[in-house]
Amino acid sequence: MEKVEYKPLTIKDWAVADRPREKLLAKGNASLSDAELLAILIGSGSPKESAVDLSKRILMDINNNLDELGKQDVKALCRFKGIGQAKALTIVAALELGRRRKLSEALERVAIRGSKDAFDLFQPIVADIPHEEFWVLHLNRANKVIGQERTSMGGVSGTVVDVKLIMKSALANLSSSIILCHNHPSGNNKPSENDKQITNKVKAACEMLDIALLDHIIVAGNVYLSFADEGLL
Repeated sequence: MEKVEYKPLTIKDWAVADRPREKLLAKGNASLSDAELLAILIGSGSPKESAVDLSKRILMDINNNLDELGKQDVKALCRFKGIGQAKALTIVAALELGRRRKLSEALERVAIRGSKDAFDLFQPIVADIPHEEFWVLHLNRANKVIGQERTSMGGVSGTVVDVKLIMKSALANLSSSIILCHNHPSGNNKPSENDKQITNKVKAACEMLDIALLDHIIVAGNVYLSFADEGLL
């Protein structure tokens, strides 16, 4: 009896309506699963695995969490068999565009009404980065955003914060008030003693210059802590 060799189906072997690109054109982006959207970015799989199956394998490794996918850099993505540097760069670039789009939408908020507004603005900027960054949000007398600036960038467990640079930034923007923000890559949104000390130093400096320190937001992924809400200011 002649031995029959079975070959895995590729996307080209699928019904046209089930192919990710054709499906997107016919039914719209919302009809595609996360794996199918990722497969469009990847473009191709391998002789043993379709682009969709490769995408499913990547997503399974990160518990099907797109937030975790956004934290993967080129090196991390290249650990998956079938993902080379070019495909990894495409994925990273697409996710960065998504972050920037979200940031653009956040910046359309003309006024900060509470800690959630400040978090929504900063979360796309600092939530996914693997190191700590310290930012200042500048507001006018109506609490409308007039600028934002990163004042320091550090390592995984901390960053050096210079109060003089923060106040220089506030004066340069003619800020009536400011909101501080930094991220905790660990995912723990609890403030450290150093966080509290820096906040108190900035508050004292603000009082001398008649600038209001409205809040200090700690971003930890999709959650945050507000010094103002917690009565720590």
